[in-house]
Amino acid sequence: MGLLSMNPSSSLSAHDSSETALETGIAPGDAADPKPGDSYVRSFARGLAVLRSFGADAPAQTLSEVAERTGLTRAGARRILLTLLSLGYVVAEGRLFRLTPKVLELGFAYLSSQPVWTQAQPVMESLVEELRQSSSAAVLDGNEIVYVLRIPAHKIMSINLGVGSRLPADCTSMGRVLLAGLPPDQLRERVASMHLVAHTPNTITDPQRLLAEIEQVRIQGWSLVTEELELGLISMAAPIYDRAGRVVAAINISGHARTTTAAQLLQVSLPKLLAAASRINMLMGARR
Repeated sequence: MGLLSMNPSSSLSAHDSSETALETGIAPGDAADPKPGDSYVRSFARGLAVLRSFGADAPAQTLSEVAERTGLTRAGARRILLTLLSLGYVVAEGRLFRLTPKVLELGFAYLSSQPVWTQAQPVMESLVEELRQSSSAAVLDGNEIVYVLRIPAHKIMSINLGVGSRLPADCTSMGRVLLAGLPPDQLRERVASMHLVAHTPNTITDPQRLLAEIEQVRIQGWSLVTEELELGLISMAAPIYDRAGRVVAAINISGHARTTTAAQLLQVSLPKLLAAASRINMLMGARR
C-alpha cells in the first residue's frame, strides 16, 4: 500500500499486530527493549526515536529511511509516522516525511518551565553589546551540551547554532564548566564513557588530561577553551547555580581567535562574563 493511500487516523489493527510479530519475532505484549518494567512505555520511546531521527543531515526521510535510522521495522515506523502525522508533528510530501514547526512546542515546554532564561536574556544581550562577542547558555545532557539561549554577535563558526543545538561537552567551555559541577565519582564515570574525538590538533583526547583540566575549571570557577572544537573558535564560560548551589547551566562568550586572544579574554572579557553570571545567579536565587 502506498504512503499516500494510508489513513493517518487508522488505529492499530489485529493485522498490524500480527505483522509486527512476524517481522520482529516478538509478540505484541513482550518486553523487547532493555528497560523492563511497567513504567517503561516502549511505543512512546520509539516515537521519540523517530522524532530524533530527523535533523540537519536528514531533514526529510522516506519510511524506509526512518526505519533504518531508528532500528524499527517498516511496520513499526509506519504506525509511528502516521500517528505523528495525525497529531501534526510531521507532514507527508509524496514519499517523504518532514517535521513541522509544531515540534518546537516540545522544546518550548522546557524553556517556558525555566523562566529564568527570559530574565537572563537582557543580561546576556547587554554583555554581547558591550563586548561585541556572541553569548550563549547551555545545559548538560549526557555527554553533550544543549543550547537553551543564544545571542549572536556575528558568525564565527561553520556550525549553525541555535536553541536546541548540541555540541560535545568535553571540548567546549560551557561543557567543561558543567562537567566541573558534577560530583567527582560521576565526573570520572562520565569521562570514561566519552569517545574523545580530535576535532582539531588542539583537542584534548587523553581522559586523564581532560579530568585535570576540568578540575582546574572547578577550582577557578570558569573555563577557557581555545580552538579545540573548531579552528578559529575561542570561548570562555562561567557557571550558573540553582538555589541549592548546584551548577545547572553555563553561559559563555565566544570570538574568533584571529581577532580575540586568550590574554584579551582573560583581561577584558572574563570580569564582565563573571559579573553577568553573577546577575543571572541572583535572578536564580542562587546562594553563590
